[in-house]
Formats: sequence, structure tokens, C-alpha cells
Amino acid sequence: MAPRIPRSDLADIVLARLTTVYPTGADEHRAGEMFAYMKGVAPYLGIRSPQRRALSRVVLDGLQQPGEPDVVAVVLRCWRLEEREYHYFAVDYARRYVARCSAAFLAVARYLVETVSWWDTVDHLAAHVVGPLVAADRSLAAVMDEWIEDEDLWVARTALLHQLRYKENTDTDRLFSYCLRQSGHPDFFIRKAIGWALREYGKTDPGAVRAFVEGERGRLSPLSVREALKHV
Repeated sequence: MAPRIPRSDLADIVLARLTTVYPTGADEHRAGEMFAYMKGVAPYLGIRSPQRRALSRVVLDGLQQPGEPDVVAVVLRCWRLEEREYHYFAVDYARRYVARCSAAFLAVARYLVETVSWWDTVDHLAAHVVGPLVAADRSLAAVMDEWIEDEDLWVARTALLHQLRYKENTDTDRLFSYCLRQSGHPDFFIRKAIGWALREYGKTDPGAVRAFVEGERGRLSPLSVREALKHV
């Protein structure tokens, strides 16, 4: 079930600007290419990332800082729009203002993860929205313990990747436990996420990652091992 969208005058302004400004950068041919590249997850306007970021600056120019209800309203209303660029704006907006949000925003983040799901939005939500929320309220780590077992592979992938930017603050027991709990998963995106999470932590503690992978090589997929040991 979709979370309730709060009333927000700021969201009214943002969405009015967004749906006026973004179409000015549309390119039908490029939209078709992007649609195909992203396996048809959603239609596209055809705006490349640098141009989209520039248009986003136009949309947000001069606007006030949002409160949490404004952030919720903006991202959920963007998610109702068909074209993928609007979803990217929602993710960027949530990432930009996640520090203004409480633990309750995790329910909104989950909704974004499990609807119109693909790696292009899920991975940014995992590392830059869910991760900061859990870091700000460590009681949410228990929610990640539930997500890692979720039948929705994108929810489980989010749990695997939420510590991606934690560096020395990484809960290594939780990281390694999550990798083992999903080590037998048949899906590419889970196996790749295991390797990515380990590789990223390997930049902070390569010895720990190397020891873990060597000790658990029999349980980890070749893809996960290969990804984990790329730079250690």
C-alpha cells in the first residue's frame, strides 16, 4: 500500500515547476534508447544526467528548505509520474534532504524501493537514503535484519547495500552475516550486491574482507567472490 501523501504547498510548487521544466529537455529518440537500455522498467523523456541535473537546479532555484512532510509529498508525487526522470528527481530530492527526515521516512523509502524497481533507483536509495536513516537511528538496523530476508529481491539488495558508505562505521558482523544469509540466492542482482558491499568495505579493511571471503569461499558465488576481491 502506498504511503499517504501529505498536503504540501511546497510540493505543489516543485511539481508544477518540474513538469514544466523537464519536458523542455525531452528527446524522443534518446528516450527510446534509454527505455531499451533499462529493460523497459519505465518510459523516459530522454534527458541525459548532466542536463537533468541542470534542469533540477532550475526547478529548485529559490525554494525554501522542506520539512519532512514536504519531502514525502514531493517524492511520492514524483513516483506517480510515468517517466523515469521524475523518479530520479525524487531520489535526488530524498537524498538531498534525508537529514531533515525522521525514522518514519524509512517506510517511504521502502515503497520507492519495491515499486517500479530497478537498480538505477534502488542502489541510490540504499546507499544515500536508507543508509543515512539507519546511521541516524541505529534502532532501524533491526528493520534491516528483516529486509535482508525479504522475498522482494530489491528490498534484500537494499539491506545488503545500506552500509555502502559507512566505511569505518560499518557493522562488520551484520555485513558479513547478510552476505552469508543471501549467499545462495540465485539472482544476479543479489550476488552482485554481496560482492559490491564487500568490495566497498574492502577499501576500509581489506584484510577483514579477504579473510571473510577466503573463509567462506565455498558458500559465496563465484560472482560475489570475484566482485569482492577486485581491489583487495
